[in-house]
Amino acid sequence: MYLHLGSDVSVKISDIVGIFDMDNTTVSAKTRAFLKTAQKNGEICDVTEDLPKSFIITNIFGKTIVYISSLATRTLLKRASSENII
Repeated sequence: MYLHLGSDVSVKISDIVGIFDMDNTTVSAKTRAFLKTAQKNGEICDVTEDLPKSFIITNIFGKTIVYISSLATRTLLKRASSENII
């Protein structure tokens, strides 16, 4: 099953490592450092033109990709659970 992240981007649910709220998690210096490193390494895929509300960490064939989405974590989790996956 796939989860739609916005802007015509979908990922396999089995490839998702975690879904995180942008406002709550970026308070931590460690999270900001992780996102900065991911940006430097070209691992960020921005799928929004709006204000980012969440980021989704995936592991696809051993490569980390961090998707930045305008969808709220609650919306993403609701979509995933509607597929009877979570």
